[in-house]
Amino acid sequence: MTAERKGGFHYAYAIVASCIAITCLPCALVLSCAGIFFTPVAEFFGVPRASFTLYFSILNIMMMLTLPMAGNHLSKLDSRKVLSGATILAGLGLIGMSRGNSMPWFYVCGAIMGVGMAPLIYLSVPTLINAWCVKRVGFFVGLCMAFTGIGGVIFNPIGTALIQSGPEGWRTAYLVFGIIVLVGTLPFTLFVVRSKPEDKGLLPYGAGEEQEQAAASPTEAATGVPASVAMKTPAFYALAIFCGIITLNQTIYQFLASYATSFADTLPAIAAASGVVASAAMAGQAIGKVVLGIINDKSVKLGIFFGLGCGALGVVLMWLMPSPLAILLVGAFLFGVVYAMTTVQTPLLVRSVFGSADYTNIYSRISMVGSLMSAVAAVFWSFVIDSPGGFPLMFIGGLVCMGICLATSLFALGQKVE
Repeated sequence: MTAERKGGFHYAYAIVASCIAITCLPCALVLSCAGIFFTPVAEFFGVPRASFTLYFSILNIMMMLTLPMAGNHLSKLDSRKVLSGATILAGLGLIGMSRGNSMPWFYVCGAIMGVGMAPLIYLSVPTLINAWCVKRVGFFVGLCMAFTGIGGVIFNPIGTALIQSGPEGWRTAYLVFGIIVLVGTLPFTLFVVRSKPEDKGLLPYGAGEEQEQAAASPTEAATGVPASVAMKTPAFYALAIFCGIITLNQTIYQFLASYATSFADTLPAIAAASGVVASAAMAGQAIGKVVLGIINDKSVKLGIFFGLGCGALGVVLMWLMPSPLAILLVGAFLFGVVYAMTTVQTPLLVRSVFGSADYTNIYSRISMVGSLMSAVAAVFWSFVIDSPGGFPLMFIGGLVCMGICLATSLFALGQKVE
């Protein structure tokens, strides 16, 4: 086997491009763009918004239930088959949504998309990057995951324009989104993706440099414990708690626009900028994923402190200093950084604690907790906001969540399994 020419092209870059296609298209179109459909579809059928958005909860529950199977398939089967099959389910699910005429139909489509999204959003990027790279892993994971947000920025306006094109414009938007997923992603998953470098007769990206130090320090890519061992350790449960709580904390993002709107009577300029506040958080998420990846390549512990520190500062600014608008936007941007930890810090923590040998199976099981939390987090924070404590209680809850995440992540790192 050969490594890449020094300074030349390595096939790992094609893998990174494939991961970007997966996150920017199916992941963004199914998940990041879901919200633009909630109100128009519910109004078209004359049902409460909750009746329609139930499909999204079903989607998350199906992701949770199928993650272990997806992790097992991705670790044992050809990645091309698994990821192409998942892409087809996501694309057909979106196309199916365009044909919906009753709520049960949407629920079935949500379930189909949930099965497809499980390997795409949670497993594809960290699994492929871990297999293909032994250096700059954090940077590549962060870069690829940033495109879930970038895809949302690109396609939310397009989808909104299609929805507004006519009384049933939402059908057109779903159909177009489904076609984009299939046409834009399948060429990568079918013809570019390879499970591991050996499939191309190559060594992983950076392996040449690592081998020069092999006598003194074996490469991390060759180390690790099986899932059966990892699941019996306290570190596994600590990371499962981290995954669930960081997902709960992330969901506060969905209520930032509502928080800004709550100032309609006292600070109308803040209320009028509610969409800008949400965009600032989305920008923080996209940039934060790349920055977190770079920091984690230097130190996973530093990545933890950086992400949670930004998040805590962001919450304090939004809560205690909502005016002037510039400070609120800075706070939202900083909160976007801790939002980014959900899909960047979590997989890198799992890799750091348990190694890469059986990474996919371990991470798929830990991700189940995050997927389950996704199904209930929005309802939880809705109850919090509607309580007498209101938005201040939500922000206090966010700070508590980040404190729990700090404790569980540092505990897991201290229990690193050799």
